[in-house]
Amino acid sequence: MTQQVGAHKVKVGTKFELLAKALLAVVLMSTSTLVLALDPYLIQPGDVLEISVWREDGLQREALVRPDGGLSFPLVGEIGAAGQTVPAVSEEIKKRLTKFIPDPVVTVALKQNLGNKVYVIGKVNRPGEFAVNRAVDVLQALSMAGGMNPFADTKNIQVLRRVNGEQTSVGFNYAEMEQGKKLQQNILLQAGDVVVVP
Repeated sequence: MTQQVGAHKVKVGTKFELLAKALLAVVLMSTSTLVLALDPYLIQPGDVLEISVWREDGLQREALVRPDGGLSFPLVGEIGAAGQTVPAVSEEIKKRLTKFIPDPVVTVALKQNLGNKVYVIGKVNRPGEFAVNRAVDVLQALSMAGGMNPFADTKNIQVLRRVNGEQTSVGFNYAEMEQGKKLQQNILLQAGDVVVVP
């Protein structure tokens, strides 16, 4: 059986159907891969958490994560929050509160992620610090910085990242990306990363 599609007659149930199924499979696989690739958000200094304990009016407040990564909460004291997930902080607060409240129900929510910042410097149109509330890759960060100026060395861009206190550098070649080559170099940025455009 044939069917008119635009200016072409296509055999239904053959190549057209197979192509549509293959395209759908690719979209579904890439979407599930993207979801799996995203790591859980790690709390950063500067973030604001909303912490509440059910049925305890005096234990509901916002807490700012200090530059040293800690936060204070009544009856709990000091907690190292930076580098932890929201559920991990909630569990730690619950564990410490059990000394004072039987079976406490603790809710921790990320109210503002002001500590999740990336930086773009060098030969871009708007260099600076950018607070991000989602996963951002190198190309998106360059776009946030207004793109590169005409004098930028697009083949030698670097992403600077601290790993366990040591500075590392990851190369990024925009010229290759433009041609659809080596797409894996368009990495997701982490809080504190610096994109340097020479």
